[in-house]
Amino acid sequence: MTMRIGTIATLFGFAVLSSAVAGDLSLTGAIETIQQADVKKHIDILADDSFEGRAAGSRGGRAAGNYLQQLFAKYGLKPAGDGGTYFQLFHGGSRNILGLLPGQADDGTGDLIIVGAHYDHVGYGNRKNSFGPFGYVHNGADDNASGTAALLEVVQALTEIKERPRHSILFVLWDGEEAGLLGSKYWVDHPTVDLERVRLYLNLDMVGRLRPQGVEVYGTRTVPGMRQAIARANASNGLKLDFRWEMTDNSDHYTFFLRSIPTLMFHTGLHEDYHRPQDDAHLINNEGIERVARLTARTIWEQANREKIPPFRERSRTEVESNRKRFETPRPLNRSRLGIRWKKEEQEEGQGLLISAVTADGPAAKAGIQPGDRLRSFAGIPFTDEATFLAQVQAAPEDVNVELDREGEGELISIAVTLDLHPAPVGIAWTNDPAEPGSVMLTSVTPGSVAAMAGLAALDRVYEVNGRRFDDSDQFKDLITRFDQPTKLLIDRNGRILEVTLPLEAIRPLLPSPEMSSGI
Repeated sequence: MTMRIGTIATLFGFAVLSSAVAGDLSLTGAIETIQQADVKKHIDILADDSFEGRAAGSRGGRAAGNYLQQLFAKYGLKPAGDGGTYFQLFHGGSRNILGLLPGQADDGTGDLIIVGAHYDHVGYGNRKNSFGPFGYVHNGADDNASGTAALLEVVQALTEIKERPRHSILFVLWDGEEAGLLGSKYWVDHPTVDLERVRLYLNLDMVGRLRPQGVEVYGTRTVPGMRQAIARANASNGLKLDFRWEMTDNSDHYTFFLRSIPTLMFHTGLHEDYHRPQDDAHLINNEGIERVARLTARTIWEQANREKIPPFRERSRTEVESNRKRFETPRPLNRSRLGIRWKKEEQEEGQGLLISAVTADGPAAKAGIQPGDRLRSFAGIPFTDEATFLAQVQAAPEDVNVELDREGEGELISIAVTLDLHPAPVGIAWTNDPAEPGSVMLTSVTPGSVAAMAGLAALDRVYEVNGRRFDDSDQFKDLITRFDQPTKLLIDRNGRILEVTLPLEAIRPLLPSPEMSSGI
């Protein structure tokens, strides 16, 4: 059913009546007010034919702007446009919409964070802005009613928190993005607040098609430590996050990137309905927008309450996806220390490990171990199961004794073996990321090691050891080689925070003291 422009005021009234009482919730309670049902209401309105595709400066675009301005006022944002209004006019009839959530000591000079999304789309489409067919309303449900709806939910949530943030938050809905980022470009040239105050910009563009591949996150490398901050903010949300390194001029975040302002963007990816009339509300993943909006709200609130946001990281200008692919490449390890093989189907519980083959010129072969021998103990530890045995081989010192059953021998025989390679009690290697101080990235996890038993994987980012953060690689090594029982690691895997416990009990008798450790 098609709505008419004249009926929109009734929907405005409904939205206003559904408002919650502001200023009485905790952060957790406020974030829980972000609901997919409310997201759907906003998108159903903004992506209705009555707005005629929300082209900048058009009748439908102005009607959409009026709707959004009323919501900024309803949620209690302070007007931050021209002349004490929410609007900033530019290029004739186009309008940015700006509202401020003042910080605790806002006197017009303190640090400022901006959250933005463009609300315009391409109207009826033409050869310059649409993939066709032309002449039909392009409702732009994903592009970018989705980002606009997410921003509105963030505004509502953060204005309902009992305490005001330390630093002010400016919410902006840009017009003219589809014509070349015109609204954001105009604002940075004619800012309504002092541009020097801006410490971070977060952009929401096309967040309405969340799929299994997750959310693309751009810009974390523009400010040190931002990936970790976003992953921690995502802990209760569990979104899969794809941290991209490239920065291109495909949305309003790029305007701020060019001004050396730390910049982020959340995006759920392009699709076949992009800039076509088929980008309609019924295709939107409203639950996905709810999750993105909750991540946005927590990220922005935590950044707005930091004592200081680090400055723009200049090196981010030259870091592209090819750099990421080279950096985030696992380095497989071949750590055969003993040189034996066995067949799982030939093993009998409680009968030790039946050896089926011995690597020529390997440590086992040099020591005299033979196929058909049944390993009963390794390094003085009775054999229990294959997984524990593999971890013990990686952790053991170079010189060990092995006890075997051998056909024709009446008693266990003991053989001294000198293992290849240095011991690796945990079984990990790592590197530092210059954009992410206070973390390490695992480059390899040794098969069969304690780390592998725990489920660690190459490219995991480690943020804590037993609840303790670290500044650099040396501090991490010190923490991990204390071999505390238990040893718990807080890791980031694709933006999801996990806690992993190393099963050190499997190798406890073999663990060196920290000062004697020669491997990890």
